[in-house]
Amino acid sequence: MANLDIPTVDFSPFFTGSDEDGKKNAVGIIKEACSNYGFFQIFNHGIPRDLINRALKFSGTFFALPDEEKLKYIPGLGAPIPAGYNKQPEHSADKNEYLLMFPPQSTFNVLPSNPPEFREVLEELFTYFARTGELIERILNDCLGLPPNFLKEFNNDRSWDFMVALRYFPATGTENNGLSEHEDGNCVTFVIQDEVGGLEVRKDGEWIPVIPAEGSVFVNIGDVIQVHNLKTGFIFRQMRYMYTIFINAF
Repeated sequence: MANLDIPTVDFSPFFTGSDEDGKKNAVGIIKEACSNYGFFQIFNHGIPRDLINRALKFSGTFFALPDEEKLKYIPGLGAPIPAGYNKQPEHSADKNEYLLMFPPQSTFNVLPSNPPEFREVLEELFTYFARTGELIERILNDCLGLPPNFLKEFNNDRSWDFMVALRYFPATGTENNGLSEHEDGNCVTFVIQDEVGGLEVRKDGEWIPVIPAEGSVFVNIGDVIQVHNLKTGFIFRQMRYMYTIFINAF
């Protein structure tokens, strides 16, 4: 299961419809996690495990392609965030390459046709993440004691939600950072990572490794709806929802 230092939530009561005690317990854990951590992991979240595994597999296959193949999917013009394939410049402190997409219906998307099933898997995964995001949004709305549907109405334009698959380059003798320390400036971020791991979060000045757990989704509460006291932060080591596929190089 998950690392013991990371709050863990069983989401299955939200899909049965009759387990009110289970829902109450899950909401309590999330409320405490938001107040004291800013992040948590969810299991039994309704996103098919096979779909997650296929997304990770195809992402790895795509990033293993020659550069000339990946560069066929460079961003087009006009998107608020460049959708498609990109690589961090050599001088950047971040050492990764990535593939970014907006909702499946977006005209900004530049999605690969190689491997053949990759696009279909990404679009299906995006749809599942969007549903999970709406559920998290409702729960957070209640945890914060906000008026009914406040976050939904605040966050009503979902066309700028995005998902990104990242591949972090192998560590060297002088560099082992895939993505610089930062906070997320959005509402909610979901992260799935392969078995290599590498994600860390910070609480009370201490970095906590997020150990990869089969079927888990990591949830980070971004700055837009951040809830914490002065001692607590939540930072990814690695405006809307961001769904991340976290790939490490072997």
